Amino acid sequence: MKERGTEIERGIVPGGGDGGTATPSFRDPTGAASGLAARPAPIRIGGRDFAWGERTYVVGIINVTPDSFSGDGLLREADAPGGGVARAVAQAEAMVAEGADLLDIGGESTRPGHALVAAAEEIERTIPVVRAIRTALPATPISIDTTKPDVAAAALGAGADLLNDVWGVADDDRLAGLAAEHGRPLILMHNRAEARYTNLMAEIIADLWRAIERAVAAGCPLDALIVDPGFGFGKAPHHNLELLHRLPELHVLGRPIMLGTSRKSTLGRVLDLPAGERLEATLATTALAVAAGVDLVRVHDVLANVRAARLTDAVVRGRVP
Repeated sequence: MKERGTEIERGIVPGGGDGGTATPSFRDPTGAASGLAARPAPIRIGGRDFAWGERTYVVGIINVTPDSFSGDGLLREADAPGGGVARAVAQAEAMVAEGADLLDIGGESTRPGHALVAAAEEIERTIPVVRAIRTALPATPISIDTTKPDVAAAALGAGADLLNDVWGVADDDRLAGLAAEHGRPLILMHNRAEARYTNLMAEIIADLWRAIERAVAAGCPLDALIVDPGFGFGKAPHHNLELLHRLPELHVLGRPIMLGTSRKSTLGRVLDLPAGERLEATLATTALAVAAGVDLVRVHDVLANVRAARLTDAVVRGRVP
């Protein structure tokens, strides 16, 4: 029996003659890609290659803020400028010891109703932390979570290896331009100002694909882009639960997928629990993400999530460390 994919690529209609001869448009144009989503190529982040599909990587969250929704913000009212650096380094070292593959540093809360932070203040919060963690953990990849080009540029200069844009679907392509200029990978996250949808997954996928096209037009290699469906961003609880149910559909984009559900309000809504009591719910979503083939999970509680991810990887991918 002939392999169907091979016949299609040759322009042969199954059950018929050589359709490529009668209708040349059946064949790909010379030099064109197949147009079929394949497993993404590895991405080098810092000094490390991330091979997608082998296992799910764990990203540790470091919030250099006073107002994180999850209560893990590292800034205190009494801190002087640049305060929280020692606490951030200690947290980073603990997370890496617990198995974090990458650290994501942010200086502005993204919780609903958060206070906006000027670029200068965000730089003051994050750059000393990026620089100190880079010195303390030279082999650990570091991401900067920001929407501001000035912050992103300063973080790259201080040693960040990856840009994480929570408004990756916006029309502004300046972060993509920075990523391209510095040769750094970029995470494009889905977001909306309002949780208004006609067809949730179709719109998330379409918005992310447009963001991918804009990033490529700005100079980013396609193979340097990661997507995040934006759990909890511009989505009501029922949207977030549907997103979890349909995670595998995101593979149509052909890019590595990151998911951040850790301690979020939808989990609290389902279980009627405050942020500090949502660990078990987070672990459940991590297992669901691994089973759906998600490549990175962004979490607060690294050790527990590493254990959940490794066990689920062993079942789903047959990967025993």
